[in-house]
Amino acid sequence: MKDFVLYCKSYSRDFLRLKKLLESITLHNVERIPFYISTPASQKRLLDQVLHGGGYIWVADEDIVASNPKADLVKYREMPGGLSQQIIKAEFWRLSLCKNYLCLDSDSKFIRDFRQSDFVTLDNVPYTVLHQNKELFQIAANRGHDKVERDLGSESERVQKLFNRAGPRFYCAPAPFNWSAKVWQSLDQEYLRERGISIWDLITLDHPESLIYGEALMKYHAIPLIAVEPLFRTYHYDWQYFLMKRLGETEAKLARNYFGVIYQSAWDMDGSLGSLNKSLPSRLLTRIKRFGRYLQSYL
Repeated sequence: MKDFVLYCKSYSRDFLRLKKLLESITLHNVERIPFYISTPASQKRLLDQVLHGGGYIWVADEDIVASNPKADLVKYREMPGGLSQQIIKAEFWRLSLCKNYLCLDSDSKFIRDFRQSDFVTLDNVPYTVLHQNKELFQIAANRGHDKVERDLGSESERVQKLFNRAGPRFYCAPAPFNWSAKVWQSLDQEYLRERGISIWDLITLDHPESLIYGEALMKYHAIPLIAVEPLFRTYHYDWQYFLMKRLGETEAKLARNYFGVIYQSAWDMDGSLGSLNKSLPSRLLTRIKRFGRYLQSYL
């Protein structure tokens, strides 16, 4: 069992983005930390065609699902992809491949060299991303996007209530998530088994995996909590990206404080593999709106 690995859960639409992530890992992974990728088994051949089969270790999503005796493959296949991928990420530890893992999204990439010591202590305790999201909330408020704090705040409060915690709202996002198997195991033993449920019942669109991990860590103390700020710069929205570019932000400058950058695929659709399921008028309208937000960045 490895002390620390890199892991990305992906699917076919994101394989071109994943290719860029793999290229950045090949360039900046100084110590050659193992990199695992999981996809549905049916997409393995396409994955090898796009990535050319080197630089990673493949795992089938179905094997991760099956590693939990309480999981249901039928339920997994019926779930929306955005939800099932959250659970698969959270269940990767069950394969017993590692003690800790940096859980990456396909739309991320490294922009500077990294080592294992950047993510875990000498005692093999991972640094936990834990913060209050004040920078994003302030920028959103400045630009009139009050919905950002309102929605994320409500989400955080819902998960806090699951663990009966009062107090400040904390966030263990954005990705990548620096996770310990011990924390997920403590959630299973202390919370899920007591209630006779599985993580497939707990994680929902209202209760995301990143918040559940943070609350479980603060509740059960499976590992020492050593808090750090986000490891990557994440452009959650196109308006945020345009604004930061206006202020002179570049990847070269970001490398002073961040290990990588994420251009979220929810708005950056250019890296999608295959045709989008939207009509031409819909795609044109999306681009017109985006151009409008670009112009707003000057205001």
